[in-house]
Amino acid sequence: MTTVSELPSPLTLLPRAQAGDEQAMNHLLTGITPYVARICRSITHDDGADATQEALLAIYRGLRTLREPAAFYGWVRSVTVREAVRTAKRYGEERSCCELETRQETNPLDAVHISDVLERLSQAHRQVLTLRAYGLNEDEIAEVLALPLGTVRSRLFRARRRFQEAWQPSAA
Repeated sequence: MTTVSELPSPLTLLPRAQAGDEQAMNHLLTGITPYVARICRSITHDDGADATQEALLAIYRGLRTLREPAAFYGWVRSVTVREAVRTAKRYGEERSCCELETRQETNPLDAVHISDVLERLSQAHRQVLTLRAYGLNEDEIAEVLALPLGTVRSRLFRARRRFQEAWQPSAA
């Protein structure tokens, strides 16, 4: 059995998968599954496996439409976030987007404090902050959440303010 670390690079597999090579497609999807699953879990919590499956299916179906191989990971992230939000909405998820993925943690306790502060925010505020942390701009957040751009901007402003207010006491 081949492990994920033994698979060829996704960018090497991409042209073959787009051309219809099923083995390359299977290896490509296997290689990106941990990344997709991590994003889905942070948005949907208990429904992460369902969201991951939906995202991988959407990636499989849409892969041939990807024109620029260098944009692969950004495209995968966008598709994954969209499908995870859809899954959360479909299952009526009350808690959403509570984990914030950070790449450069200086203090492991900060991640615990960030999660704690995020849990105290409303679902709407957690969603916009987490989607922003994943690199989506305001237009993309509006599209993913099916909200007007003004609503997204307002929520981001209020969410950041509430986060800062909640964070200040714990920083002392």
